[in-house]
Amino acid sequence: MQNYQKLEARFRQRSRLEDLRNMSSWDESVMMPTGSGDARANSLAELGSVIQTLICAPEVGEWIEGAQLEKLDSWQQANLREIKKVYLENTAIPVELNQRLTIANMKSQAAWRELRAKNNWRDLVPLMKESLGLQREALGVLSQQFGLSIYDTALSLYSPGLNTETVERLFGDLNQFLPSLVSQVVEKQKLKPVEIPQGRFPMAAQKALGLELMQLLGYDLNRGRLDESHHPFCGGSTNDVRITTRYNESDFVSALMGVLHETGHAIYEQNRPQEWIEQPVGGACGMAIHESQSLLMEMQVSRSREFLEFAAPVIRKHLAKSVENPTSLEADNLARLVSQVEPGLIRVDADEMTYPAHVILRFEIERALLDGSLPLEDLPAVWNEKMKRSLGLSTLGNDKDGCMQDVHWPAGLWGYFPAYTFGAVIAAQLFAAARAKHPTIGQNIARGDFNLLQGWLRQTVWSKGSFLPTLELVEQASGTLSTAAFKAHIQKRYVE
Repeated sequence: MQNYQKLEARFRQRSRLEDLRNMSSWDESVMMPTGSGDARANSLAELGSVIQTLICAPEVGEWIEGAQLEKLDSWQQANLREIKKVYLENTAIPVELNQRLTIANMKSQAAWRELRAKNNWRDLVPLMKESLGLQREALGVLSQQFGLSIYDTALSLYSPGLNTETVERLFGDLNQFLPSLVSQVVEKQKLKPVEIPQGRFPMAAQKALGLELMQLLGYDLNRGRLDESHHPFCGGSTNDVRITTRYNESDFVSALMGVLHETGHAIYEQNRPQEWIEQPVGGACGMAIHESQSLLMEMQVSRSREFLEFAAPVIRKHLAKSVENPTSLEADNLARLVSQVEPGLIRVDADEMTYPAHVILRFEIERALLDGSLPLEDLPAVWNEKMKRSLGLSTLGNDKDGCMQDVHWPAGLWGYFPAYTFGAVIAAQLFAAARAKHPTIGQNIARGDFNLLQGWLRQTVWSKGSFLPTLELVEQASGTLSTAAFKAHIQKRYVE
């Protein structure tokens, strides 16, 4: 196993350098001074080239060939498979192109933070055009390497195993199921109006609430922290997994649900197989699985009646002094509050019934942007047209709540969005399987006991890393992926 052992040593180096890059990226998004952007972009591009050169060295290819002839156990074989994939991706794209792409993405992302607040689409366009052009170039190289279309290549970078055909089939199924049901549920909920909590909810109190619930769900604060950013996210490095949210002192629910969503990401990261933590096979199994973990904790667990029975006293403990209508913090009202269905402009604040419409819109648009059939300059008009068609809302003249609302495209994350809705479908299927295996999970959650659920997820998902491909992991844990569990969940929570 001499060749394989050399590969493990080299990819251990890569993991540690990636940790530095990821932590620097976290800092750039959370607390870096605004005037430091160009220097940080150059530094990260340089570090990226060092990592790529390390992986693309001629001896790595020789070691891969040699390792394929060596006797390896099943995890080592899976690791070799993932190593080869990383090697092929990195050798396909020139180091110089990756450097230019990193710098362009960071400049575009930094500008987005400033320009979105000003609703200034015009000044963002040239920076995004440069980033998008370089992204097309890189994806074009990879598509030739792997024999995929440009968009399937983009999808595979974030959700291995997904392709356009699979996405279209699942999205088409949801499009037939959800729109008419949304109108029905909106009318039904009018019969029992929700009481909106009124008051000024200090950020410090909201943060303390989030920290308490995070830890109960399984987040280890000895290996992470909670901060603020323009866009909630989970980042950091190996065994230093950090999450962020954004606060609104007149609405604590948005920040709290953002925290619980990111907690799902974080506990998945914190529970990856430690014996493989610095190897590719120990990494998360793509972003569709990652989003399934965040949406399982947010949508399946934290918005459930059982969770809110337990959480209501915790919420009152932190916010009772701030609320003007105390009855709004009772479990019954909180359950209605977090399950309100109402079409809105903002994806991250969308309810789970209208959320797929936001993702489908982005899927259609980014595919057209990547293949060049939609000029970037026309994006606001097309966005507005699709929003009116899918959710009956206009973003005309309101780009900050339209095509500028997400960081993904300015940051170069093309092909990511389908993972959100696939994650929701997978989350429903996994949670249904967990409850079938352990019928008392709901009762345990109502008592604030998450051990049974955590144990099942650790055994079936978290400990697997990238040992299995995405759809195979889902099938082994819960059966063949379909929309059935998601539809059943929607019917039970919103219709019955």
